[in-house]
Amino acid sequence: MNAPAAPPRKIRVLVVDDSAVMRRAITTTLAKDPRIEIAGTANNGRAGLEALSLLRPDVVTLDIEMPELDGLAALRELRKTHPRLPVIMFSSLTQRGAQATILALTAGASDYVGKPTDLANLGDAFRCLETELIPKIKLFGEQVLAQQEAASHHHAPTPAEVVLARPGRIRRGTIEAVCIGVSTGGPMALVQLFSAWAEPLTVPLLIVQHMPATFTTLLAQRLTSVGVMDVQEAQDGDLVEPGRAYLAPGGRHMEVVHGEGVTRLRITDEAPENSCRPAADVLFRSAAQVYGGGLLGVVLTGMGCDGLKGCQAIRARGGNIVAQDEATSVVWGMPGAVAKAGLADAVLPLNEIPAEIVRVTRPRLNF
Repeated sequence: MNAPAAPPRKIRVLVVDDSAVMRRAITTTLAKDPRIEIAGTANNGRAGLEALSLLRPDVVTLDIEMPELDGLAALRELRKTHPRLPVIMFSSLTQRGAQATILALTAGASDYVGKPTDLANLGDAFRCLETELIPKIKLFGEQVLAQQEAASHHHAPTPAEVVLARPGRIRRGTIEAVCIGVSTGGPMALVQLFSAWAEPLTVPLLIVQHMPATFTTLLAQRLTSVGVMDVQEAQDGDLVEPGRAYLAPGGRHMEVVHGEGVTRLRITDEAPENSCRPAADVLFRSAAQVYGGGLLGVVLTGMGCDGLKGCQAIRARGGNIVAQDEATSVVWGMPGAVAKAGLADAVLPLNEIPAEIVRVTRPRLNF
């Protein structure tokens, strides 16, 4: 008679926050979920780093503003020894908090959650944590457990094995514009792209990153600072020009329109798509209408399937598509949906995508 299967291991979470009230609110909320276990707590970044090797958590929640060693400094130290450990930052959604959050996301944080603003009302604080924090912990934690399970059986997860990576299929010099759709893990991925380019692209670059207002303004500034291309938060009516990058403003859709001999951006407040605004599908569809076979759609790390329908529109108009591979994605939702649908001309690790974009946008030389 077979022994009953052991129950699945719980997701172990390390909570790092200098506020005793906040630690109690987080741990109380997480303890209600049967898939989550509190590995331990720490009251500052240094103590959190010391606890890592002892507690071996699957996910870390890290407050940004702490004494002795703040969350951003702790994150940078953590990434030296734990490059893939999921870290969710806690931040106030003030201007100062948003600036710190952008720095954290571009330094390797997996995601962020806005701190409950009224800790005096614990009921509201608990509801905020339940709806914002727990789903993210479970998303990242289940990925970690699946990777550990695969490693224990000496085989890698299989989804990417059925997808063919075909770099070189897109002909050089055929691309007139590049659109990027990205979500969870996106700020760090975008930093890697922009810092890899030695000179501005010869075509316009249009980006949808799922983020609220204020954050996209700061992200555009951050991307400009790490590379050689000017990145601007798009405004309604902006001319679309080669060598410039346009980031959709948080909370608003961005479309490409062509008329009277010029191409411009249209910023709208139409209904969300895929529960997203801005949505990659909106940008991709409109850009496909303008650029046709001259458009390259790039889908990077992100949760959900935003970009899938837009890539179908790009393919229908003769355009090309690159998707990030599973191994280098923080979450292989958006690029995975595109790859599994057979829409991608190439499925590439993140570090190869900047060179591929340069290759296909560089003008061909005629002798």
